[in-house]
Order: sequence, then C-alpha cells, then structure tokens
Amino acid sequence: MHVNIISYMGLLNTILNLIFPANCLSCGKSGTELCAECLLASPGAERECAEWIFPLFDYRHPKVKDALWLLKYKGRKRLARVFAEVLYGRMLEELSELGVMENFRDALLVPIPLSGSRLRERGFNQALLLSETLVALDNNQNFKLEKNVLIKPKESEHQARIEERKKRLANIVGAFSVKNPELVEGRNIILIDDITTTGATLHEAKKVLRASGARKVIAFTVAH
Repeated sequence: MHVNIISYMGLLNTILNLIFPANCLSCGKSGTELCAECLLASPGAERECAEWIFPLFDYRHPKVKDALWLLKYKGRKRLARVFAEVLYGRMLEELSELGVMENFRDALLVPIPLSGSRLRERGFNQALLLSETLVALDNNQNFKLEKNVLIKPKESEHQARIEERKKRLANIVGAFSVKNPELVEGRNIILIDDITTTGATLHEAKKVLRASGARKVIAFTVAH
C-alpha cells in the first residue's frame, strides 16, 4: 500500500511536470516549484512556539511562503513530497529523543482536518496529503495514519484572515471533534499541518484529543 502511494505520487509528479512544467523558485532547477536542497537552505523557524509544536521553517521567508501558497491554493501537489521528505527527517530526530525520554512510541499520525465545505472548495486537504506521504516514507516503523479520528464539523472563519491571537483562539473553539474516541484512548498522537501561526488550531485539536483520552499529543508543521 505504501509503495503504491509513493508510485502514485511519482506518476502524479510526472503528469504535472508535463502539463505544468515547474522550476524551483530559488535555484531554477526543473521538476518542482521548490527543490529539497533550497528548502533545506531556508531559514529555520525561530519565533516562539509551544514546546510540543515542532515547525521547520520561517513562514516569513518568501520562497517558503510562496511554495506553501502554491500547494495550498494552486494544487501543486508535487510540493507535498518535497515538504514531507524534509519534515520526515526532522520527525525522526525528535521521535528518537521522545521515545527514550517520554516513551513516545507507536504513534498515530493525525492530519488537521478541513470542514466539508472547505474540502469541497479546495478539492484536497494539504495536511492529509503531507500525512499520506510521511506514512509512505515511514512504512509503519514509527507511526501509522489515522484519518478517521479528528473531524471538523463546524465551519469557522479562515484563521489566516484573523490577526489577533485572542480572536483566533475564540474562532476555533469547538471547531473539532473526535469521531472514534476508542481509537485515540491511551495513544500517542502526532498532529500534522502545513503552517502554524499563533498555534490556536493545534491547541484546539490537542484539547479535544486529550479530552478523548489521548496519552500525549505533539505536532509537526512545515512552517511557523
């Protein structure tokens, strides 16, 4: 199954390259809008963040911001592979330490969900796409995907349009629920999202998962 996902992503990238030829926004290399080498050379996330949230890059860096925008709003799905490959390396580093220090093992990978209307509008969930690629790379060694746990039955105003942290927190309250609490009870959870700004979305997701019995919740994002 995981091999099939990797093969599918490779085929998809080939088709996209034929229809929409792409060059790296930074170095001009053909094949994707941002290559892994240039992504790795981008500034790391330095702004203050909750200790359980692990963002990789600074969203203020133009190339990172532009590439995430292309993935999220222009459907350049081949970028998910680039982001996931780099994200996976960071995840292995953190999970190795957490496994020893906090017995954080055998985790469930849970993507931040979109509401039904937002999903229909966009056509895909970028957090799920990242998660599927991560699981394919990991081959069930450190975590497995669980996409039928955290849901978003409540439509809320787009978080990116709200600047104040207090208003973001209020906007997202009650937006998530856990569909199958028996699947998360006593389990370690890894939340996946593309961007964290104030952390309001991840904090709300963590709150409902913990209320459903999750043992420990951490999160990884591409940028902050």
